[in-house]
This record gives sequence, structure tokens and C-alpha cells, in this order.
Amino acid sequence: MSGERRWEIGIADELYPPQLRDLPGPPRTLYVLGDPRVLSAPSVAVVGSRRATPYGLAVARTVATVAAQSGIAVVSGGARGCDRAGGEAALDEGGVHIAVMGCGADVVYPRSSALLIERTLASGGAVVSLSPWGAQPRRYAFPRRNRVIAALARALFVTEAGMPSGTFSTAEAAMEIGREVLAVPGSILSPQSRGTNYLITVGACPLVDEESIEVAVSRIFGVLRYCRVPPAAPEPDGLEARVMGALVADPMRPDDLAASLGMQATESLAYLSGLAADGLVERLADGRFAPSANALRARSAIVHNRGG
Repeated sequence: MSGERRWEIGIADELYPPQLRDLPGPPRTLYVLGDPRVLSAPSVAVVGSRRATPYGLAVARTVATVAAQSGIAVVSGGARGCDRAGGEAALDEGGVHIAVMGCGADVVYPRSSALLIERTLASGGAVVSLSPWGAQPRRYAFPRRNRVIAALARALFVTEAGMPSGTFSTAEAAMEIGREVLAVPGSILSPQSRGTNYLITVGACPLVDEESIEVAVSRIFGVLRYCRVPPAAPEPDGLEARVMGALVADPMRPDDLAASLGMQATESLAYLSGLAADGLVERLADGRFAPSANALRARSAIVHNRGG
């Protein structure tokens, strides 16, 4: 990032994004790499769990894809998990990504986000921080960072979050300054979805499918997503459809899946192993199986093409 132009933008500067002034005690100085003009562009924030499930990653990618295809910039914290998935999806669609850091804008944290930061800058986006150049990440910096994420965007999309979650500080900041908060529900049995489900109970707008995401972006920004016919996705066979449907509702271990679908445990394990080899499911750290992010997106495309 040494070749990128560095900007220090004061609150009275012309390039200072006006929406940050909605914050109580707005930041006096922003440290920016890339194009500072994009900070004032219409944008949505896509945030969620760092320890995301395939479901959360697929949701983040879907939200960011719809935003980018609607000409809306995507703001994230640049962290692993849902934030990174959203930023990458926006860039994959030729959109603009803005990464708000909890360290110096010229410091890559986490290191695994180096490629995302590089692509963000190469694609005309920006990396912004409240911390001076070279500042290392500090715990106290992240709540301040989250306030900026909330204020830069016109709407905050929470794609997956457990409880407790740092995502709540972003949602609270958004609500305090009148930004719309939208959340994607998940299984009531999934700890990773407790936070998003809770946000919906306290007033966040629920997003239940890709169409509702598209409608929300259109309503908030007054734009239409451009029409593009997705490639046809093959219909799953009967058993595959039953297995994938069960795992979408709740990731399971092979024996639990077998009991749910009336299969033998050995048959369930063998079938799941085949689906994993085909990239349709992933084994989670606790031994449960869940649909892969690609499988979830393909499933969403089938439902979307059917119009229901």
C-alpha cells in the first residue's frame, strides 16, 4: 500500500463525508488511502460474525452482490468472516468497497485480509481509519470504528451474528442516528443466528430471501438492480433435496440427519461425504454438516428463478 496516496481529511474539509456529522462527536480527522470521494457515495454496510457459518457467508455475498449490481457501494470492517465475504462479493461484481479499519489505514489487520485491501484500492475504493498512520489495532479502537461504519452507510445489513457480538455496537450506533438496520433471520437452534434474530425482535427489518434484499435496496436508494439472467442451476434429486433442505434449516451431525430423514447412520455419513466431495456441504468444527456457501447461493437462485 506504500504507493497509494494518503489523505488526512479534517472535519471542515470539502472531502469530509457529510453523513459522519450525524454522529454525536463526529471524528475530527480521517486517515484515508484510495479515493476519498467514495466515502460520500450512497452505500450500505454489510457486517456480521467473524466466525461465520457457510450460511452467513452466503448471505453476506448475496447482500453485497445485490448492492453492487444496483450501483451502491459496500462498507465493511474488512475483518474475516461476513465482512470480508461482503467486500469480496462487491468487488467481484465490479462494485466499490470501503474498508473501515480499527488500526492505521496503512496497517493490514488481520493479515488474511491483505488481498481484500489490495483489491479495494485497485478498484477505486478506499480504506479509512480514525487512527494515525502506522497505529496497531487496539481493542478500544473497534467500537469507534463501528460508529463510522454505521454513519457512512445509509443502511446497515447484519448478515449473521451470535450473542454477545461486536456487531451490536454497530447496530446501536446506526439506530441512534436514524440509519435503517436490516437483519437476516436464521435457525432458532443456531447460536450464530441468535443476534440477528434478536435484532429483528427489537425492530430491525427482516430480510427473508434475495428478492426482499433487492426490494430493500431499491426502496432505500430509489434504484433498480440491473436485470441479468443467472445461469440455470440443476435441480437436485429427491434425496439430495431432502438432505439439503434439512441442513439449511439446521446443520446436523450424520446420526441426527439419519434420525430426521429415516436413514441408516452409515448411509447418512456416506451420503454427506459424497456431498462434501462435490462441494455442496461443509463439515463444521463441531462435527455438524452444513450447506456450503456456493450450494446456498445456487439454492437461492433456483427459488428466485421460480419467483417464489
